[in-house]
Amino acid sequence: MKLSLAIVALALTVPTVAFAQDSTAVVSNGEYPNTFSSGSANVSPFTNKSKRFNDWAISIGAGVPLIQSADLTSIKNGNGKNLFGYSAYISIDKAITHAFGINLQYDRGETRQGWFNTKNAAPANASATQHVAARTQYDAITLLGDINFSNLFRRVDNHSPYRWALHGYAGIGTLAYRAFQKDETGQRMVTEIKPFQLGSMFAQAGAGVKFKVNRRIDIEGRLMYAVTGDDEFDGGGDKYSAINQREEQVSDNFFNATLGVSLKLGKHESHLMWHDPLQEIYYKLDVLANKNQDIEVCKKGDLDNDGVCDDWDRQLDTPAGARVDGAGVALDTDLDGVIDLYDKCVTVPGPVENQGCPTTTAPIAGPVEEKETKLDGIEFDLNSDRILPSNTPILNNAVNYINSSTGSYTVVGATDTRASDAYNQKLSERRANNVKNYLIKNGVQSGKLNSVGRGEKDLKYPECDPATKCPEWKNRANRRVYFEAK
Repeated sequence: MKLSLAIVALALTVPTVAFAQDSTAVVSNGEYPNTFSSGSANVSPFTNKSKRFNDWAISIGAGVPLIQSADLTSIKNGNGKNLFGYSAYISIDKAITHAFGINLQYDRGETRQGWFNTKNAAPANASATQHVAARTQYDAITLLGDINFSNLFRRVDNHSPYRWALHGYAGIGTLAYRAFQKDETGQRMVTEIKPFQLGSMFAQAGAGVKFKVNRRIDIEGRLMYAVTGDDEFDGGGDKYSAINQREEQVSDNFFNATLGVSLKLGKHESHLMWHDPLQEIYYKLDVLANKNQDIEVCKKGDLDNDGVCDDWDRQLDTPAGARVDGAGVALDTDLDGVIDLYDKCVTVPGPVENQGCPTTTAPIAGPVEEKETKLDGIEFDLNSDRILPSNTPILNNAVNYINSSTGSYTVVGATDTRASDAYNQKLSERRANNVKNYLIKNGVQSGKLNSVGRGEKDLKYPECDPATKCPEWKNRANRRVYFEAK
């Protein structure tokens, strides 16, 4: 036999054992979780240590090969006696998913075929009558795909554990062999094929039934069918010999029935090929559905009933009916010290004693700002010029104020620093025009208004330049629309 093939297979086994040891440890570095991943605080890279299941195994087995399709066969069919050879295999098994894996397998064995056993004496006229005996010693390395049909077709509502599994195998590899023939003149080698040559390629496929003894050991009965693609494998000699002309097929094929043991490697209780992840999901959902979970939210309550829990409320005495921001602080759109609940002129500043309205009808000197945040002021979605429904009460108050004023105003649109200058300029112009058109449509004289877009050149928070990563609330504030008195 070719010793080099056995050495290659053994060398591949050693690193497999070293890297197959995994654990359930999940490492957390204490940093805020990556919001683009699972969102869990226990975020860790997928490494060998973070796996939950064993997915490596080593399998060994032995069996009986029987040549079925050839000029000289092992099974009696008018061709002499039933002759049984022997075989053995060792494989490295890697589970890719719960239903599919890849195995690197080394086979070694000897088939026996013909009219008698090569250990016995040949008849006197064996060569003349072609009643010869043959045996073939072979070595093979195969890359096999492994399909777990039991996991693939198992019902997800079947919560019971199972210990039997049906597997299907198919793959290709390289086959090296030496074929011997015996007649009355003696025994001689008639064919030799070396490994890793074009003519040494072969394929095999079959099925196996596994039984789970425990979390470490499986027992498997397997039946494989090997297609050699070679008419000389059976020991009939040259492909144009008289023996090889007895049958029309050009490929000597054989069955190989084996019984083997798989050793599952790793530290976990379960191997991936014995675990259906869909079954686990449904099982855990059933457990959660039947479990009474008491979840306590807002431990300190909400004393001012503003919708913000006291655990993070920064204003615990908000007046009833006042709109608040995410921190529970009452909104003051125009920043004049009068919250919107009591402010009669929400969009323009005024003294407290005049309920937040200006004391004169003369044009206001300086800008009258409408801050664009999601909680107070005119707001726009990112990359949008559509007026949101939440802005209409503010704009309606602006209609009343501008109509009561004798001055004229400029509607100014602005953006944040994201996107290009040219894009932001056009976006700010569209926002300003939309607000201007809304005011005119609701009763403001068109002669009192004009609009202008200033893009990202008019930032409420100038520190938010393109090179600075600002918090989102500052970016929202920079995306604002406001009025300037002429």
